[in-house]
Amino acid sequence: MLGSKSKSKPTKNTGTAEPGTETCLVTKGTSIEGKFTSTDNVRFDGKMKGEFSCTKRLVMGDGARIEGNVMAQDATIMGRINGEVIVKGSLHLKSTAFIEGNIQAKTMIVDEGARYVGECKIGG
Repeated sequence: MLGSKSKSKPTKNTGTAEPGTETCLVTKGTSIEGKFTSTDNVRFDGKMKGEFSCTKRLVMGDGARIEGNVMAQDATIMGRINGEVIVKGSLHLKSTAFIEGNIQAKTMIVDEGARYVGECKIGG
């Protein structure tokens, strides 16, 4: 309003995400040995030897490498996995993905150029 003496208060940004939308970032140059477990979404760009488990969404970058079994609710893979992959929901193999091991998922999308060696069980 014109001539009003009241001013709106500026909003405060606390820097926190909405509940349930947090993402764990594992950056390039990070190396993990052992067991990795997350209850948040995960963006993985590092290297790992061991068991990987994510109860939400995994996005694996094209330079990422995992030697070991991978479990997630949903996953988009652009890197290399040498081990079993179990996805309860949707698995998307992008063109740079390479999986050497058995795959189990409810649904799967395979882009041109993506490769996998092993048994693949989709559905159920």
